[in-house]
Amino acid sequence: MRLGEVERLRGELAEFVADVCGSLPRRDQRRWGECYLRGLMLDGRRKSIQPMAGRLPDGNMQALQQFVNQSPWEWEPVRRRIARRLTEAVRPEAWVIDDVAFPKCGKASVGVARQYCGTLGKQANCQIAVSIHAATDTASCPLQWALFLPREWAADRTRCRTAGVPEDIGHVPKSRLALDLLDQLLGWQLSPQVIVADAGYGRSVSFRFALESRGLSYVVAVDPKEVARPAEAEPHLPVYGGLGPPALPRYRTPARPLPDLCDAATAFTQVAWREGSKGPLTSRFAVLQVRPSGKEASRVAQEQGGGRNRWDGVLPARTLLVEWPEDAPEPTGYWISNLPSSTPPKELVRWAKMRWRIEHDYRELKHGLGLDHFEGRTWRGWHHHVTLVTAAQAFLTLRRLDPKARTPASPSTKPSTPYKVSYGAGPAPAPPAAAP
Repeated sequence: MRLGEVERLRGELAEFVADVCGSLPRRDQRRWGECYLRGLMLDGRRKSIQPMAGRLPDGNMQALQQFVNQSPWEWEPVRRRIARRLTEAVRPEAWVIDDVAFPKCGKASVGVARQYCGTLGKQANCQIAVSIHAATDTASCPLQWALFLPREWAADRTRCRTAGVPEDIGHVPKSRLALDLLDQLLGWQLSPQVIVADAGYGRSVSFRFALESRGLSYVVAVDPKEVARPAEAEPHLPVYGGLGPPALPRYRTPARPLPDLCDAATAFTQVAWREGSKGPLTSRFAVLQVRPSGKEASRVAQEQGGGRNRWDGVLPARTLLVEWPEDAPEPTGYWISNLPSSTPPKELVRWAKMRWRIEHDYRELKHGLGLDHFEGRTWRGWHHHVTLVTAAQAFLTLRRLDPKARTPASPSTKPSTPYKVSYGAGPAPAPPAAAP
């Protein structure tokens, strides 16, 4: 957004900040929070503190640095208020679990390690965050965030203390972080219609059972190499021979990879799930009932069934959604769901494909609002920055959903290039203010 557009929104933005940042105890903290949000929404190649302060008429680099990196305000109440407002406005059809990488130089920024970076598509120096988004086909927004702490960081407590990582924070797998975020959102009295996730999460049987134990429905992508049996398969209990512990019930036929469960007799139906830029998006889908198998599935089912001596050996049946485009030599996508097989295929497909909205979120959050432009190194600073970026996107999302809004309310999401885009130093910074 241009400076004039941002300035015309100051009154409305101030009301929004007073609401979502009402937990901040001091007026000057809310003032600098509103200033930071204006800086994030204002056009510019970099959204780190120094260039943002230079672009804003009332920008003050020292005060903004103090507010984001050192000021001890709690970010959880701010995120909770944002999540409640946005879920009321968006009325999400799904919560989408995902993670995003922030490429970094150096090793001092909290959580930075050489690991797979989805942004670059290769191993690289980066931070990784897990996020949960509320989504429909027309709107979406992040609800909660967690920063992933690699093993090498968790093992070096001196390094953690330098970056301000709390003593009780250690290495936690991304799937566990996602479950912790879900528990926080459920504790805020928010509830999803269905959980959506990619195969990075869906391939974990333990993760799927954890969703079920929380009473949550899900449609999650899985790898083709996952094995399963047809729903009609039944376990056989061998006759006890009188020596040693009784044998467990077992299936007579081996489990097969998911592609082997589809054959010429499988009924595929053409389904359209949303409008694309060139018309309706369509493909062929089949809905099957299967029993996910394998060592992890058997172990988790045995635990859920009361242990070795009580489990009847029956693997739970789940709904499998398969995508096989007409011009493809084999299926191209698989999703497992605990929704009943009677669920209309169109609904299953819409949920399975809902993750596309998250790419839209990340594009706006990164290219438009500077999500990955933060140059601080601390745990607190990272969480403050991510919270304020979330607030900025929430404000813009509420304006897009407001039929009375007339002022353009979306920053440019087109990545700028250093060769074609330049900006001046902007007005001189205001005199130093009291530190927040």
